Amino acid sequence: MDAELADHVRAAAAAARRHALAFRAPSGKDALPWSVIEAYDAKIRGHVERDPRLEDERDRVLIAAVKLAETPVEEGEDTIAAARTHLVDAIDGLERAVMRFGLVNRQGAKLGHGTYRQPVGARD
Repeated sequence: MDAELADHVRAAAAAARRHALAFRAPSGKDALPWSVIEAYDAKIRGHVERDPRLEDERDRVLIAAVKLAETPVEEGEDTIAAARTHLVDAIDGLERAVMRFGLVNRQGAKLGHGTYRQPVGARD
């Protein structure tokens, strides 16, 4: 059974995808990386055990968001679409990593997101 935190993971990933798909350069290019991971940092990061795999996936999202934000409009829609797809793929990877490797920490358990060290996603 999924921890309650799994619902927050899904919602954070959906919010990140919306930011990625709605981004239009050059407006908001400095804010894009942080807006993409805002929900993850607020609702999930402090409620799961620290795991280098999760941090690596979070970094991958930030790097992909910066690449999208810095892709010049002059390079054309295909290049921008590829950068956007790369970002959405990174967001998907973070979501999968948290669901697969994430464990509810003490703070998450205290807030009712599951029991301490319960896997975020169901394990078969």
